[in-house]
Amino acid sequence: MLVIKFGGTSVASAKNISTVKDIIQGKDKDLVTVVSALGGITNQLEDCSMLASQGEEEYLKVLTHIEQKHINTTKELISVKSQGKTLSKIKILLNELEDICRGVFLVRELSPKTKDRILGFGELMSATLITDFLNDQGLKSNMADPKAFIKTDNHYGRANVDFDATSKAVRAYFKDSKNIWICPGFIASNHDNETTTLGRGGSDYTAAIIASGLESEKLEIWTDVSGMMTADPRWVKAAYAIEEISYEEAMELSHFGAKVIYPPTIQPALEANIPIHIKNTFKEDDEGTVISNKARGNGKLIKGLSCVQNIALFNLSGSGMVGIPNFSHRLFRALSAAEVNVILITQASSEHSICVGIDAEDSEASKGAIEHEFEYELATHKIDPLEIEKNLAIVALVGSNMKEQVGVSGRMFSVLGQNGVNIKAIAQGSSEKNISIVIRESEVKKALNSLHESFFLSERKVLNIFMIGVGNVGGTLIEQLNKQKSYLARHHHVEARIVAMANSKKMLFEEKGVDLKDWKNTLSTRGSTMDLGKFIQQMVHHNLRNSIFIDNTANEEVASTYEQVLAKSISVVTPNKIACTQSMKKYRSLKNTALLYRSQFLFETNVGAGLPVINTLNDLVKSGDEILKIEAVLSGSLNFIFNHFNASTKFVDIVKQAQVEGYTEPDPRIDLSGVDVMRKILILVRESGIDMELEDITSQQFIPDVCMNAPSIDTFFTTLAEKEEVFQQMLKEANDQNKKLKYVATFNKGKAETGLKRISPGHPFYDLQGKDNIVLFTTKRYPEQPLVIKGAGAGAEVTAMGIFADIMRISNE
Repeated sequence: MLVIKFGGTSVASAKNISTVKDIIQGKDKDLVTVVSALGGITNQLEDCSMLASQGEEEYLKVLTHIEQKHINTTKELISVKSQGKTLSKIKILLNELEDICRGVFLVRELSPKTKDRILGFGELMSATLITDFLNDQGLKSNMADPKAFIKTDNHYGRANVDFDATSKAVRAYFKDSKNIWICPGFIASNHDNETTTLGRGGSDYTAAIIASGLESEKLEIWTDVSGMMTADPRWVKAAYAIEEISYEEAMELSHFGAKVIYPPTIQPALEANIPIHIKNTFKEDDEGTVISNKARGNGKLIKGLSCVQNIALFNLSGSGMVGIPNFSHRLFRALSAAEVNVILITQASSEHSICVGIDAEDSEASKGAIEHEFEYELATHKIDPLEIEKNLAIVALVGSNMKEQVGVSGRMFSVLGQNGVNIKAIAQGSSEKNISIVIRESEVKKALNSLHESFFLSERKVLNIFMIGVGNVGGTLIEQLNKQKSYLARHHHVEARIVAMANSKKMLFEEKGVDLKDWKNTLSTRGSTMDLGKFIQQMVHHNLRNSIFIDNTANEEVASTYEQVLAKSISVVTPNKIACTQSMKKYRSLKNTALLYRSQFLFETNVGAGLPVINTLNDLVKSGDEILKIEAVLSGSLNFIFNHFNASTKFVDIVKQAQVEGYTEPDPRIDLSGVDVMRKILILVRESGIDMELEDITSQQFIPDVCMNAPSIDTFFTTLAEKEEVFQQMLKEANDQNKKLKYVATFNKGKAETGLKRISPGHPFYDLQGKDNIVLFTTKRYPEQPLVIKGAGAGAEVTAMGIFADIMRISNE
């Protein structure tokens, strides 16, 4: 005989119950159908009983609502000629319920025994209604009485089942029975035939008990989701149904918060080796989840993630605990006496401390019980005052494939560390099917999503990008990200989502991602006034996994926020050179902060735009090579100027052309001063592992002081034209030697310098064209022929590409 169960949402309305009827009719076999109370009724019964016990006449309004719900549902489902009989049955039950509640109201007392009586009426009325509805529809049905065959002890509220007596009674009750049985869930009775209940969610348990007693071919549990999910979809949008899972894995997930199935349900099915099939009442064609001992692996280490919120962590510690027997026994005895359930336990091997996680609702009772039990030890300072931390949650990683698999815990901790999630406590059983951690409740969403992505339970990894600077480079980067969206999803399983953007006037936050098709208009019309402090504050407050802060500005104030951002485990990617060229102390502090908080500080585009200069240098140093000498042309603007300056042109005209074409800053003196090149060589020297300050670099100025000190840009161009003969003389001297002028940065024998140099034919710099950059690394491994990196070193396209590459490096971590 098949056993199936329908939960509260499945029988929440007349429409839903009609769907249930169709499913039952489609089975075309003898079956026992266990039903929950109509959706929301059990909560209302609980409210009703509490109001009555407090002497609040409001309980009568709740009773009226319950009555109306059942009357309306009956009238919607059952034909007029038949509904009178059903309404009479419902009314008899409601009258009995009202009498009990009236008694509670009068005596102002609600015992656990009476509460069980009250809460059980929901299932009794639901089963009565559904049985009569099926008969009215021509499906011959009988209503079973679970009190006749599910026998328990007197632990009201969550009674313990006497399986020997129950199994015999189940077989006797349904012996040789045919057709359809409708059985109220949740309800049982003790050996005096007094009503008990199996705990909230106990209808699942009822179905499993019956299935076990009947040795059913399988147990079907119909609910409002398509099976057990890899994570709670309310937290993890990428969660999906698990096709097959073992009994043990299902128990672990259900114990740690997976609400699809009531945890005790699994044990009777496991012992009787009955598969449990979880199906969606409203999506009958979905495969659902099969729980059995033959569950095939999904090829992944982890089957799913689960979470329990509202946890309090109690830590008992002290030197007086070391080597003293019975401390743990006394702790758990005290909690047991206070009827407190311990959810998680961890103890240091030093025996100096023991930590337990409990439901935060039990905090006061637990504190009193523990302090009473250890009153002497606390008074004599043999143990420290009890430490209690609240607003916590337990996250559990579950999967049978973790057993004897090296590195699972390390990977879990690494992923959480990279996302700034602090672990308060850790527990893992020797079965290796579960790793549980305690974290702050505020970190749950980020932790679950990060782990879901890391263990390949998600189809793609989401990068949450916060971008300041959406001008030339920033705008180009946005276009590149939008263009590559499908490619990244298909080939790299990455979704780069811009969740915030800002320019100097406006800032916009969209947690689900800004629509990049019309981002300029969206930022302009929906953005709020830009405030750097508020931008950083809101970015931190969003607390999103895989967060990346991108600074596309050359702003010193923005650069000053990097350390604060990195300390929140948010990675930083920037072409802004200011941060890396501040004092050596500040540079080291940024690097150390990134290491400490497992964030990344990437600035490849500080030197050479999209050229892989810094990454190549880092690889050389990491692999043990030593940098002996660096020679480089690092200014695209200066290279453009000197490549176009010749005897038939004027220097001032070439500088103006470079300004118009965007190769220089609006004030070209910034480029012509060589300060930008000084910053770039300083970064390369520091990344080589050598301490150096900006003022340690020698710069040979080639622009006359009168030009550099001009009061305005217009005056600068005027004085530059007046000094044309100076530049023509430079050019002539180079041409006379068959050499070319290049602005070069060098580092050699501990010294760095920048300046205009004459380059001989055959030198790698000689034929450098347009806005190209070139870097030569002479190292211990490349002593004779230096390692050469050459290509476009300026321009929005290549700079944006370099930032994009840094984003992908973070994604690949």
